Amino acid sequence: MLRVLCLLRPWRPLWARGCASDGAAGGPEIQVRALAGSNQGITEILMNRPRARNALGNVFVSELLEALAQLREDRQVRVLLFRSAVKGVFCAGADLKEREQMSEAEVGVFVQRLRGLMNDIAAFPAPTIAAMDGFALGGGLELALACDLRVAASSAILGLIETTRGLLPGAGGTQRLPRCLGVALAKELIFTGRRLSGTQAHALGLVNHSVAQNEEGDAAYHRARALAQEILPQVDIASGMVIEGICYAQNIPTRDRLEGMAAFREKRPPKFVGE
Repeated sequence: MLRVLCLLRPWRPLWARGCASDGAAGGPEIQVRALAGSNQGITEILMNRPRARNALGNVFVSELLEALAQLREDRQVRVLLFRSAVKGVFCAGADLKEREQMSEAEVGVFVQRLRGLMNDIAAFPAPTIAAMDGFALGGGLELALACDLRVAASSAILGLIETTRGLLPGAGGTQRLPRCLGVALAKELIFTGRRLSGTQAHALGLVNHSVAQNEEGDAAYHRARALAQEILPQVDIASGMVIEGICYAQNIPTRDRLEGMAAFREKRPPKFVGE
């Protein structure tokens, strides 16, 4: 772990709105860090709400929305990786204890916020990867489905289990799962609320990679980071357009550009001088 941490810039804690944080040692429930060295360009979002197993509560969602808003404007982010700082769990889904205290109107507003969160992840301008080293249930799997790529430990447990609670997926699961697996299989998994191991999820095509878990409990994270490193040399179209604009701006004041335009107008070969 020290070898990894020494490559990181300092934590960028995010302000927690609303009630007190459930993060470890009273810290933020969402933490953001940018990797350096050979990992430069990879940014990690760590979910850190251990007492609630990273359940999607109000503070948690607010901090995650804030993190995404900040990172969207950061052009240093080439790959965004979602992982858990809580061993054995990725995200246990919606915080049902918190939801029990809400009125029907408040539940409706909160579910809309969850749906907006997943849409923000899906629309993030850089590639996104979910590293699932443990339980990813309900809204936790919906979060992973919103990412471009998914990696799971073989021992991870995944499922849209809402129907077993008298609910239904409300944060995009009914739309993203069929697009990932096909309508018939998605219906079966949603109707039954079936839980899948990481190995089973890989066999169905729900995750890109499944890896045997290690003693530290972070095998999926290491595979996801290796995948992110493969992506780093690629340039997304938005970044490519920016690079093109910078290069074109450098060309505008050159003598050769003016000579090229004059030669075209005068219907003669240009005489470039390299200036």
